[in-house]
Amino acid sequence: MNADIVYDSASSLVARMARKELSAREVLDAHLARIDDVNGRVNAIVTLVPEIAYEKARLADEAIAGGTLLGPLHGLPIAHKDNHLTAGIRTTFGSRSRAGYVPDSTDLTVARLQAAGCVTIGKTNIPEFVAGGNTFNDVFGVTRNPYDLRLTAGGSSGGAAAALAAGMAPLADGNDFGGSLRLPAGYCNVVGFRTSAGRVPVWPAADGLLGLSVHGPMARSVDDVALMLSVIAGPSRLAPNSLETPGAAFAQVPEDGLRGRRIAYSPDLGGAIAVEPDIAALVEKAAQSCRAAGAEVVEDCPDLTGAAAAFRTLRAWAFEAGMGAHLDAHRDVVRPSLYENMARGRDLTGPEVGAAALARTALFHRMREFLERYDGLLLPVAPLGAFDCEQEFPTIVADTAMPDYLGWMESCFDVTVTGHPAIAVPAGFTPAGSPAGVQLVGRHRDELGVLAMAKAFEAVTGYGQTRPDL
Repeated sequence: MNADIVYDSASSLVARMARKELSAREVLDAHLARIDDVNGRVNAIVTLVPEIAYEKARLADEAIAGGTLLGPLHGLPIAHKDNHLTAGIRTTFGSRSRAGYVPDSTDLTVARLQAAGCVTIGKTNIPEFVAGGNTFNDVFGVTRNPYDLRLTAGGSSGGAAAALAAGMAPLADGNDFGGSLRLPAGYCNVVGFRTSAGRVPVWPAADGLLGLSVHGPMARSVDDVALMLSVIAGPSRLAPNSLETPGAAFAQVPEDGLRGRRIAYSPDLGGAIAVEPDIAALVEKAAQSCRAAGAEVVEDCPDLTGAAAAFRTLRAWAFEAGMGAHLDAHRDVVRPSLYENMARGRDLTGPEVGAAALARTALFHRMREFLERYDGLLLPVAPLGAFDCEQEFPTIVADTAMPDYLGWMESCFDVTVTGHPAIAVPAGFTPAGSPAGVQLVGRHRDELGVLAMAKAFEAVTGYGQTRPDL
């Protein structure tokens, strides 16, 4: 393994290519060799397009020879999430109903990455139609955790997180509805950032205003997440809720971002969730790390009553609106639990949807008011360590039965409903040796502040520097 390349940071790789110490071809060769070596065991990248990648690397090297960079992501290999449209490259959505689908257009996030100079190498694995916190499907099978191949990599951006952890790519794109950037980041010892709705414009989108599902960056460090955010953020007329701040505003993350800050923390979201004792202990330790970085830390949490019910209603409604006709047409091949969740959306009444919308607004204001007293809120990413990847979902957490495949993910989706940005960062390892993360929630639209707090936490802990033994 050429660790000097495959585990180098994204920004360092771009700088080395700019100085002509490395060529884009060499960077691509190293990552493709790493994929060839480990992907058969991890199953993170499910479609590989080396011919397309080598052509883009050739163009990158020609640009450098002429004295220019293609963009901030010049020559960086990236595999896009398999629900993100890529023109001319198979995009299956992890479903047998789309197993042969090759789109003729590219979604906005991927288009911005490519315009910034990235080298598309393929697609990363997901659960069917990105529904669930364990990455498996009937098209490609299960993605395994690089730190322990028996365990889940999380989901739905599990392939993306596993690829980063295993050194198969320096950056990865994903999306987050109920935790799809944060859960796999926590389980794979990388960083995943759910931003405020509209910070990263999403197109195409069945409902461009709901804002429960957002696109966002993943990487092995906060600085690299910021680099990617600087490319994919910024206004677009294609997305009606897009925010006006240019992406470049996020390229440089301030240092010492926890000193003088006031941080609240809660191992169990103020009693809203059941949490395993080792995870609770990890959150307590993370709070101590914030203190070591200069923050005032207090155990506290906003009232999240009603968040789970509102999320379930709005998610089912969105599934029916966006996928109902397709799932009806392919009911014989889609996962039954996915169809049932969509059907729940079909049975909703207007008053039920209205009540969920009102609850969401109330929860936004509860979090907003809470974060007027604190600069950030520290929470667990998941309530338990990574579980067996052959298990669809954990049925029991801390002696509490989970109602369905969504129940154990409430630590993330309660935050989703509040509409506030949340970043998952490595926070240590369970007694069994698997990674676990915490999420830092910040003020609405204050992505730079969240990045600064996360960078300071990363600096004082260093957990993200531990690589898997593959």
